[in-house]
Amino acid sequence: MGKSSHRKRSRAQYEKDHTIDVYPQNIGLGATLSQLRNPDSANDLNTANSELKDDSNPDYPSGDWKIVDRQPKRRKSSQSIKSIKNHAATKKENNRPALTFAELHKLHSSLKIFDLQSLVLYCLADGVSPQWISVRHHAQVRKAVVLLVPGIERGMFDGTIKLLDPAAGVSDDQILPDMRAAADEIEVQQCSTNELQNESLPSPRRSPDDYLPFPLVFEHLSTPLKPLATTFSHFLPVNTPGDDKYHKVHSPLQAMLTSPIPKSQEDRKAEKPMNGPRPPRENPLWRNQRTPITTFITSNEDLQENEYAMHPACFDTDQGREDNIARRRFAKQLEENGWVDTKVKALEDADISESQRDSGDLTAGRAVLALDCEMCQVAEDEYALTRISIIDWGGGIVMDELVMPDKPITNYLTQYSGMTAAKLASVTTTLPDIQSRLLDLFSPRTILIGHSLNADLNAMKLTHPFIIDTSILYPHPRGPPLKSSLKFLAQKYLGREIQRDHGSTGHDSIEDATACLDLVKQKCEKGVKWGTSEASGESIFTRLSRIHRPGTAKEADTYRLGARVDYGRKDQRNRGPEKLWIPCSDDEEVVAGVKRAVLGDDDGAVIPGGGVDFTWARLRDLENLRGWSNDNRNLVSSSTPTPEPSLSELSLAVSQTVQNILSIHAILPPCTLFIVYSGTGDPKEMGRLQEMQRRFKREYAIKKWDELSVRWTDVEEQALRRACSKARQGVGFVTIT
Repeated sequence: MGKSSHRKRSRAQYEKDHTIDVYPQNIGLGATLSQLRNPDSANDLNTANSELKDDSNPDYPSGDWKIVDRQPKRRKSSQSIKSIKNHAATKKENNRPALTFAELHKLHSSLKIFDLQSLVLYCLADGVSPQWISVRHHAQVRKAVVLLVPGIERGMFDGTIKLLDPAAGVSDDQILPDMRAAADEIEVQQCSTNELQNESLPSPRRSPDDYLPFPLVFEHLSTPLKPLATTFSHFLPVNTPGDDKYHKVHSPLQAMLTSPIPKSQEDRKAEKPMNGPRPPRENPLWRNQRTPITTFITSNEDLQENEYAMHPACFDTDQGREDNIARRRFAKQLEENGWVDTKVKALEDADISESQRDSGDLTAGRAVLALDCEMCQVAEDEYALTRISIIDWGGGIVMDELVMPDKPITNYLTQYSGMTAAKLASVTTTLPDIQSRLLDLFSPRTILIGHSLNADLNAMKLTHPFIIDTSILYPHPRGPPLKSSLKFLAQKYLGREIQRDHGSTGHDSIEDATACLDLVKQKCEKGVKWGTSEASGESIFTRLSRIHRPGTAKEADTYRLGARVDYGRKDQRNRGPEKLWIPCSDDEEVVAGVKRAVLGDDDGAVIPGGGVDFTWARLRDLENLRGWSNDNRNLVSSSTPTPEPSLSELSLAVSQTVQNILSIHAILPPCTLFIVYSGTGDPKEMGRLQEMQRRFKREYAIKKWDELSVRWTDVEEQALRRACSKARQGVGFVTIT
């Protein structure tokens, strides 16, 4: 850039340009814009300038200085002080947290319990802002109280269930409308199959009314529910997590109290696109708990659920042994069919005293063997053993034998088994030879490890009571009956690629057995929860305990505290992650327990003064009255429905539950987030059908179709699907005091 041609102005020139007698041509930019907006102001400016230049103006003499006395500062009046205080109070009031259901168009599906949990973590911890609700000044939220109230359902708010005024007299023979519907449903199920097949089962259409929050209108609610409209502004349809495909409803308690592990920026940056499953991400607070292998032996119930042929020693009653023989006879799994049982007379034969085993030994003195088998097809639905591989706890090969089936092989399944006609051409070992060697090898203290080991044992035609199945030990993320493949588990938890020749030259049974063994070893080193959903999540109490209370120094005693108020024995020790647990025996004690948790003990002996930051509680009187609890749920498949409370009894129970909710709300200090959710809808019909399905599976394995006490057809399958969908439909309410 070139130098400017303008010189610096002299002092005289500066004073001349800034004298008080300013003419319109020397006005600044602000005055110019003002004149452009208001042309009339130009005349006023000219008039003012002419007055300034007028020497006859006594206020502005042309050459003399004018002395101006500064007026003393006036004291503010009481009215002015009051105005300032009101302004400060208004400003403080405007800083209070508030909830707004504004942009509901962003919600395209039902809320989940996870969404309610996210709201708590956003207000009290390091959670992200929820998209379904607007929270103003969320940092001002001081406490949160979450109340689980099973027994309240959507039908009470949409008019399906008519609740009465508890003060009005109603006879006890009145039953709920949904009970009449359930009775009609059972009557329909008793109709002939031909009539039912003519009926279509259209899938229900989704409506925004099914998932959008809607205002609570006092006049539109039943009498027992009207007080809720004075506390909560909206009714929230909230779904419980579950699996509609496999008719599962997950725990609404764990859905609220177990939170995902938050990812740091470093973790997000470190994540790179990769093929296959990602390695498990450990909780930063995870602590390994070395656990003996005997802890992971599969229970009899799980063995039967996964279609294992049961060893006689698994049953300690004559009736149980007779039923097992009948079941195995029907499945052709007896000695006359070539099956053998290991030499175990009773489960107690495997017990080892503390003095006979080394402390800290993960095997607990037991002989641990991992095995894997390869099979070839000999009939349409029949497979025969062609290779068996067994390794010990140290990884040494105990057995690796090829076996010639006693039937002609119709399909070698080389892409899976790796077997060919050439490999088996010179093999003379038969299945009875292998069985004889295994009976000598397996003792009452032997534990067998494998992946979906029931298929291997079926090929070996052998039963053993002590089994560890890695497909059960590492459950599928979506729950049973789904199972993770061994290839998936090895890649995710061991970082190992196995079965690379899958689909070409087949699997290596030694490699698969080693992978199973290493998965069990890792489980023993890590602990019971390793490989489950709890390993990738953490308790909400633990997560909050890492957050400092706002406005306090970062010291050990200023972290957020949590408490759980729930039913339990007074002498029961707290084993959960929450540091404070208040056991109760009824809803009245729960209300008192919440008050104690929120406000604290007077002496601060157990709960510090000022209370805890997060409280989770549960009211169960209504749940127990309606038979919704697991211990009270009627799961029989008879045609008689579970006795329901009369309409007057239900209305009175709902009214009392609502009063308990309001009592808890009344004791909450300002700026407290208050969440109420029901958890589930009515689970009784789902439970009845699930038990009916389990009974059918048990009888179908040992009886003919005409001898079954229950039948399971597509009609019952569709009924279970609808019942599961209904059981997942809960309700919720949210407010800030």
